[in-house]
Amino acid sequence: MKQIDESTGAETKDGITPPKLKKPKAKKAKKAPEAKVVPAGASFPMVAIIDEQVRTSIPAELVTRVREAKSKKQIISSTYPYEKVMKGEPYEEEAKLLHIELVKMQSWVKESGEKIVVIFEGRDAAGKGGTIKTFTENLNPRGARVVALAKPSETERGQWYFQRYVEKMPTSGEIVFFDRSWYNRAGVEHVMGFCSPHDYLEFMRQAPEFERMLVRSGIHLFKFWFSVSRAEQLRRFLGRARDPLKQWKLSPMDVESLGRWDEYTKAKEAMLFYTDTADAPWTIVRSDDKKRARLNAMKFLLSSIPYDGKDEALVNSADPLVVGSAHAIYEHGESVHKPKATAAA
Repeated sequence: MKQIDESTGAETKDGITPPKLKKPKAKKAKKAPEAKVVPAGASFPMVAIIDEQVRTSIPAELVTRVREAKSKKQIISSTYPYEKVMKGEPYEEEAKLLHIELVKMQSWVKESGEKIVVIFEGRDAAGKGGTIKTFTENLNPRGARVVALAKPSETERGQWYFQRYVEKMPTSGEIVFFDRSWYNRAGVEHVMGFCSPHDYLEFMRQAPEFERMLVRSGIHLFKFWFSVSRAEQLRRFLGRARDPLKQWKLSPMDVESLGRWDEYTKAKEAMLFYTDTADAPWTIVRSDDKKRARLNAMKFLLSSIPYDGKDEALVNSADPLVVGSAHAIYEHGESVHKPKATAAA
């Protein structure tokens, strides 16, 4: 029964007066700590190195276009077959389905005892690392390894060039992804003068034979070259230089490559000429749009492996304008022998 307490005027129930609630005191707003200003050179050491390289070795018109662009659409190559990059939602939906197919493929590899090697090559900032991460994020790491070798040790420099790569080859039921491979000799070592002309030429002679032996021993070998336009490569370099979480992706050697575009183009052309063989062909992936590149690389690999339960409609839908043979796919400015202005060239 409700009553009124005459002394306080408060409503009571069965003669019991409820405790008086105290109003909470308003908290004083804490003063935000002043941000410490850290010199750019201390926090982002690659900024100054890249700025100097850009100033001295990149065409000014290209630098201005990249730095003044307000969206990726203004940078993506005019010869790229799509005006806009792929949106996140459709990409995530398709990637999820392809991840399921990759899990099926790994189960087949394990049960059948097959061996798969996939190598990822391309210019710096071409999207190799992100694609490898996409391939492997749902695979069982006990049967899928990523190999990213550092520069050779003193002992390794005295060995047969291919020896340290042979040691990383898969056993039965295993998949190995090489984040860069023996093709370092055809690219950075040759361009930067880290190997002798004789060593370079000997590599070009031996690589096809080495790969032929791998294939005939039962290894499924896939060679991906990620092709990126010069403007998009520069945009990615500038972004990485200022991102503390991506600083590790850059080294002075990587930055040096910015100013050697033509030398790397010629090295790539020679590499394709000598090592694009029937036993171990190259597959080119145009990677100005990273999302499309990742999806189509996965589709190409999956369509080439005869695993059980394959979703044929999904994996056989690779875009021929994005992924294809070395004779069909060229990025703008990436070939010294072919025309520069065709969408699929």
